[in-house]
Amino acid sequence: MFKKWLSVILSVAGVLAFITGCSINEIDRGETSQEPKVTAEAKEGEMATKVPKYVFMFIGDGMSQVQVNSAQVYEGSNVYGEVSTSNLSFTQFPVTGLVTTQNSSSFVPDSASTATSLSSGVKTHSGVIGLNVDKTEATKTIAEQMKESGKKVGIVSSVTLNHATPAAYYAHVESRGMYYEIANQLAASNFDYFGGGSLSQPTGKDNNQKDAFEIIKENGYTIANTKEDILALDENSGKVYAVSPVLQDGGSLPYYIDTKKGDLTLADFVQKGIDVLDNDEGFFMMVESGKVDWSCHANDAMTAIQEVLGFESAIDVAIAFANEHPEETLIVVTGDHETGGMSIGFAATGYDTAFNLLDAQKMSYVAFDELVKAKKEENPNLTFEEMLPMIKENFGLLTADDEAAAVKENQAFVLSDYELAKLQAGFEESMKAVEDRTSSEENDLLYGGYDPLSVSLTHILNNKAGIGWTSYAHTGTPVAVYAMGVGSEKFSGFYDNTDVYHKLVEVTGLKE
Repeated sequence: MFKKWLSVILSVAGVLAFITGCSINEIDRGETSQEPKVTAEAKEGEMATKVPKYVFMFIGDGMSQVQVNSAQVYEGSNVYGEVSTSNLSFTQFPVTGLVTTQNSSSFVPDSASTATSLSSGVKTHSGVIGLNVDKTEATKTIAEQMKESGKKVGIVSSVTLNHATPAAYYAHVESRGMYYEIANQLAASNFDYFGGGSLSQPTGKDNNQKDAFEIIKENGYTIANTKEDILALDENSGKVYAVSPVLQDGGSLPYYIDTKKGDLTLADFVQKGIDVLDNDEGFFMMVESGKVDWSCHANDAMTAIQEVLGFESAIDVAIAFANEHPEETLIVVTGDHETGGMSIGFAATGYDTAFNLLDAQKMSYVAFDELVKAKKEENPNLTFEEMLPMIKENFGLLTADDEAAAVKENQAFVLSDYELAKLQAGFEESMKAVEDRTSSEENDLLYGGYDPLSVSLTHILNNKAGIGWTSYAHTGTPVAVYAMGVGSEKFSGFYDNTDVYHKLVEVTGLKE
């Protein structure tokens, strides 16, 4: 019996070791450059009775343990005999937990339902935001309750602010696609700070409605949309919506891998949130890294890893603040669901990994799609051979016909006959007009609705590195929770995602 229980204990310890990693990672954090360590410590028994004045809720959309661990592997060492991971700052938090993600109708949920569970503590259907399972009653979100309690409230996202996850903290609609209605509810929320991306469909689905930004301004908000104006924001700015002056991919912040020097990042918007929200009563800030999800939908591992690292930089801003207010701050980090069925390990590479190969990728799939589009417009009769230099430059892949010295030196990047045929087929489909592309079950599995060339490139490079994918959608994998600060001990264990909300309510002294 003793051996049986010892085995169980060791298994649990192994899972926690997998989640937390082993050493801190420090990366270039741009204009908000900091090197925060997780130093805030509670005096035993004392902080358990305190109520946090400042609460940060970080959500990595599409981020489960494998996305986090992939970033740790990428930042670590893959040298034979010296394989090790490099820890991320938030995986050093003293408390870790694991939560289930299913919604009211499926074990493979969407962001609307999972964000509603996190924000409001209820299960609902995919696509539903801020309504109960019968869609008859609006929830009371943790952010709304914080605002009613006298705290200031901020909502930050790397994607559009009326997208599912941020919307779940202030909106109540039957469909996440009701972007214009959600934007109007943003305007009426009376929250103090919105920051990051722009809005989806700000003039309605048919572009025939009053501009939502005008409605937001009429509700007392300042729209800050230049870098100069955003960096000047402070506690005297009043209610603010800070929109990044550099946008990509439908109104979101650029992918971290595509960010240029001087661009504002998610970390900058968190710092500005602190500057705007800090006051004697405290604040609640929800921060979403939305493009972990988008890059995993596209099966683009390098872009997803960089999004996790960018997310870490944003969390580091909160850690630095917590270290200045160690007995007043709570930080909770989690994901809403896993995306892509990402795996560390691929059939063709067996027990080998080579994450260093991902360094050859210079841009996201979206940025590469734009390059290819421009190239096709310049030369409608573009051939595969003419495309190869661009592929080599941005993904590092070679053919056996490349210069002998380059092939010898970069054997890991040389395309096999199978890979070359797969890439050529993707190129041929990509060169067709979207409406003329082959419609088949095989192509659905090969390309998932993404550009056939770019998704073929990321698949090949990912597979060479030892990364696999099972889906272009979400999966039902549980996600980790990391917590530090006042009341953080409540977030340990294995529980449902709705309990994240209930634990926040309990820790902050609110009433359900």
